[in-house]
Amino acid sequence: MAPPDGLKKGADGKRRCWWPGEDELYLRYHDEEWGRPVGDDNRLFEKLCLEGFQAGLSWLTILRKRENFRAAFADFDIETVARFGARDIKRCLGDAGIVRHRGKIESVINNAQRAMALIEEEGSLAAFLWRFEPKPKTRPKRLDHATLMTMAKTPESTALSKELKARGWSFVGPTTVYAFMQAMGMVNDHLSGCMCRSAVEAERRAFTRPG
Repeated sequence: MAPPDGLKKGADGKRRCWWPGEDELYLRYHDEEWGRPVGDDNRLFEKLCLEGFQAGLSWLTILRKRENFRAAFADFDIETVARFGARDIKRCLGDAGIVRHRGKIESVINNAQRAMALIEEEGSLAAFLWRFEPKPKTRPKRLDHATLMTMAKTPESTALSKELKARGWSFVGPTTVYAFMQAMGMVNDHLSGCMCRSAVEAERRAFTRPG
């Protein structure tokens, strides 16, 4: 359960968002990855796929299996995954190191094919996805726990979800898409008072938006 302000002091004495708890892998993910802007197509594709696999599970479960997912899906190289066929689906269904859900496995392949079409049209997946970054004026000036809990989805994540679905993507509902936007730095949802918030904001300011 989260503290009232959503912040937790770690063993190192630093205050962080509550959600990684005390798990070392989760803490590194919170400190070093979550919210830091990403412009690489394959990494963006990977996170969208892993968010889809997370549906019904915890992110920590997926995080612990991430290297297995990367091995199973050719490090989420979009062009390679787009060529996966029935033999690859069978291989993945037999891989105990990942989530063996046929619909989600087939979704990764489908979405890679849809991503290839989008890259051909837009130039890059990153350029398309970052177009849905919320305007600064729509974001809360101070992000507390109560405010964050009201933001499972936003107008921007709903719009991106709708656009992806119209292009044939699957497992990209607005809540899944907002979790992706949080992780990939399209928003900074580290709580006010979290040790990472100012560093993430500095990275976002320095980040060159794909276009």
